[in-house]
Amino acid sequence: MARSAIERLRAVADVEWNQDPLRILDKDALCAAVGKHDILFCLLHDRIDREVIAANPHLRAIATMKITPSDIDVSEATVRRIPITVIPAIVTEATADIHWALLLAVARRVVEGDRLVREGIFPGSQSSYLEAAMVSGKVLGLVGGGGRIGRAVARRARGFGMRALYWGPRRLPESDEQESSLTYVSLEQVLAEADFVSLHSPLRPDTYHQIGARELGLMKPTAFLINTARGAIVDEVALSVALAERRIAGAGLDVFEDEPHVTPALLKLTNTVLTPHLGSAVTELRETMAHFVVDNILAILNGQQPPNCCNPEIYATAS
Repeated sequence: MARSAIERLRAVADVEWNQDPLRILDKDALCAAVGKHDILFCLLHDRIDREVIAANPHLRAIATMKITPSDIDVSEATVRRIPITVIPAIVTEATADIHWALLLAVARRVVEGDRLVREGIFPGSQSSYLEAAMVSGKVLGLVGGGGRIGRAVARRARGFGMRALYWGPRRLPESDEQESSLTYVSLEQVLAEADFVSLHSPLRPDTYHQIGARELGLMKPTAFLINTARGAIVDEVALSVALAERRIAGAGLDVFEDEPHVTPALLKLTNTVLTPHLGSAVTELRETMAHFVVDNILAILNGQQPPNCCNPEIYATAS
C-alpha cells in the first residue's frame, strides 16, 4: 500500500494494514479484521463474501482498489446499506504494457534464455537452440478487443507492423476501427488467422471458459495465447493439454482461474511465461489507485456519498 495514502488515512483514523506483500489474508483473518474495524480497504485478491461482511454488523464501508466489485457480495452489502466503492478505469496503459511484455517474452523465449544464462549455459550466438517466433509483421487477434485495453494493445501493434483483427459482442463504430487500425471478423476467423490471440473479455457467465478445447483447436500450431483479462475466460486444463501436445506454440498468462493457485500442469511447461497478476503493478499507478480509495473513504467519513460508489441506491433509499 502506498505510504502516502496510508498517511492520509492515519491523519483521520486509526489504521491497521497487512504489511507483508507476499501474504494474502485468508478468510478467517479477513473476518477477524473486519470485526474490529469500521471500514474495510480491500484489494483485488480479497474475496469479500457474505460471511466476511457479516463479521461486523456495524461495518460502515467496503472500499476496494478495483475497477469493478468482483468477488464482493454487492447484494449483501446493499441489504445492509453498506456502500461499496471502486476506482476509475485507470489501468489501461499499464495492463497493455504487461500484455506486450508477455507476448514478446513467450514469442522470443526470453525467460528460457534467462534461465540458461543463470545456469552457466550460453549457446553460440547463432545457435539454433533458442530459435523463436517473429513478432513484427504478424497477425494480432483480439478476442473481446473493442474495449480500452484491447485497443491500447492494438495501438502498440502498429509499432510492430502487425495486422490487427478483433471480435467482440458489439462492433465498434467505423471511425474507432480506423483510429485503432482494427478489422472486425468472426471469433472463428480471429482464432484461425492470428499468430497471437490476445484476450480481453470481461468475466461473465457467458465468457466463462470462452477459450476451451474447441477454440484452442482452431488456432494455428504456431500461434500464441496471451491473457491479461481474467483467468476463468480460459479453460486451463484444456490449455495445458494443447501446450503440452504443441497444438499451439505457447502462452503468456498474467491471470489464472483460481488465483493464487495455478493449474500444476502449466507450471511444468517451458512454452509458457507466467506472471502473478501484474497488470497494474506500476509504482506511480498503484499510488494513484490508492488515493482514489482514500478519496472514497474520506467522503464516507465526512457523511457524503463517495465519488465512486457502485451501489448508490443505498443513499437514495436513505433519504
